Amino acid sequence: MQARLIALDWGSTRLRAFLLGADGAVLETRQSNDGASTLSGADVFARALADLVGDWRADHPKLRLLACGMVGSQHGWREAAYVRCPADAAALASQALAIDDALSIVPGLVDDAAQPDVMRGEETQIVGALALNPELAENACLVLPGTHSKWARVSAGRVTGFATHMTGELFALLRQHSVLSRLMPSDGSSPASPEAFLKGVGAAQEEGGLAHQLFAVRTLGLFKQLAPEQLPDYLSGLLIGHEIASELQRAPQRLALIGDPALCGRYAQALHHLGHAAPLQLDNTAPAGLWQLAQTLQLT
Repeated sequence: MQARLIALDWGSTRLRAFLLGADGAVLETRQSNDGASTLSGADVFARALADLVGDWRADHPKLRLLACGMVGSQHGWREAAYVRCPADAAALASQALAIDDALSIVPGLVDDAAQPDVMRGEETQIVGALALNPELAENACLVLPGTHSKWARVSAGRVTGFATHMTGELFALLRQHSVLSRLMPSDGSSPASPEAFLKGVGAAQEEGGLAHQLFAVRTLGLFKQLAPEQLPDYLSGLLIGHEIASELQRAPQRLALIGDPALCGRYAQALHHLGHAAPLQLDNTAPAGLWQLAQTLQLT
């Protein structure tokens, strides 16, 4: 199959490249640790790109490149200005930033209806999810779990607003650098404990603020109500449970989870425990989103 586009999902810690053929079919995938947060200066970004896909470009000199993610942030290659919600694929494509004749960067989204909230990279995954599952476009909430989880509300094919939760980053900080970590295994190799995870999810639905409930991660260990190896899962359940509880109050009934299958599975488990219908689960939809945006930009 003939190559049609080089698609780049260029996040903070990793650069993922996809050689796409007709209809966005993934012909080849590569990745490196040259994330946007590890690089500085246009020449360094250009070198990282050449190191990963230089041979693709040599073999297919007429191919265009389209990138999304933190490569377009203030600390990226060049800043691609945010597009305000509500926004759809056409709005994103209209503000794409051209680095040169071959490479363009997708802008991020900003929701400033209340306090400003931003995303970079997730907007492209949302475009891909809607292209792959058009039934979500009318009225749905797309959940992208991760270091900074996103809950994006979609109506009539547009992202109307979204909320970011620092759940993953909070877990890492508390797991490694707080008093809560002292009773947990230090090597991070604890076996999974679904029971402890769901216990944390349930506790998040009870009265009492998160800051108060977090201390129970320590006291449940002190009084031997949870084993040391169960405490990380309890902490995870508590944080994810609070995130879900706050968002279900305003999210449409139709949910879709997008991203790492293991992490999405954990959110699905929590939602099931709380009585919510099983959500649609999608893997990385960035290639589909980049293909859709490239079509809108007439790059292929």
